[in-house]
Amino acid sequence: MKLKSLKILGVIIAFILCFPLHFFYDKLPCFITSIIAPVNESIFEHMKIIFGSILISGVIQKIIVKVKRLPYKNVCISNVIASISSVFIFLILYLPIYYKIGENFPVTIFIMLLVIIISQIITIFIINYKKDLKMENISILLVLVIYTIFGILTYYPPQNNLFLDPISLEYGIKK
Repeated sequence: MKLKSLKILGVIIAFILCFPLHFFYDKLPCFITSIIAPVNESIFEHMKIIFGSILISGVIQKIIVKVKRLPYKNVCISNVIASISSVFIFLILYLPIYYKIGENFPVTIFIMLLVIIISQIITIFIINYKKDLKMENISILLVLVIYTIFGILTYYPPQNNLFLDPISLEYGIKK
């Protein structure tokens, strides 16, 4: 499988995963799902969707690389870096539009797709790096740190517009 095909598959998987991840906590409310899926409609909570969908897509891609014995290196760290950077890229693209016109579902979906595509392009650059960075353990540690931060900010959200649910006008988990 060519790297381009693997990355196109990654875009498709990540984009499709956004939708079930959005409703995961509503369907199965518990501590674990509160950390990996949005608990309200705030912008921050939706960052979990973009991060998680790209990360899960990366895990699936890593499995494909292992099973098919493809010669690609740095798959884990590339997907973790792409997941982290996707949050910031989404905010940079989304916030100006959101503050100008408000929530617009088709625009939000388009921006999410664009961010997923950009994230997969980022992974290509890292995977094509000649040297094996040997950062699988660091990748796992980074994911644990990010989800710890997500958990803390979910249960103790700052009183900031990024964390405000525009529907309930509350912060954090719906009461």
